[in-house]
Amino acid sequence: MALPNIFTKSVSDEIIARINKLTPESQPEWGKMDVARMLAHCNVTYELVFDNIHKNPNGFLKFILKMMIKNKVVNEKPYGKNGATAPQFLITDPKVFETEKARLISYIEKTQQLGEDHFDNKESHSFGVLTKTEWNNMFYKHLNHHLNQFGV
Repeated sequence: MALPNIFTKSVSDEIIARINKLTPESQPEWGKMDVARMLAHCNVTYELVFDNIHKNPNGFLKFILKMMIKNKVVNEKPYGKNGATAPQFLITDPKVFETEKARLISYIEKTQQLGEDHFDNKESHSFGVLTKTEWNNMFYKHLNHHLNQFGV
């Protein structure tokens, strides 16, 4: 079953509405991240796309990521609870809720405005070239997972 299309305005707006239900006091139903760190964690996906602030994996690591991790990230199967996280996605420093929330909403809006054609066959940071469906699945599935984690 296809995941909702994050590139459509209606789905992006629905995700943003769920984000807007979060408060600094929101508590996770599982996991260790507080809500501000969770938002910062979700921002990393978009930082890898739009900002050049994360080290690129070397050729060997990128090959391993493509062979062993890519399918889990871009398929339609939901993530399980308390799964492993790549090092750049580990958020250990305290974060400011409103700052991270605003950043995430901005990234979602930018992604939606660029549209699926912009992402179709675009090179990803870690997995090589992805189709628009794979980009959609990666974006939507990760956000949905963490919004579910916080009950919104």
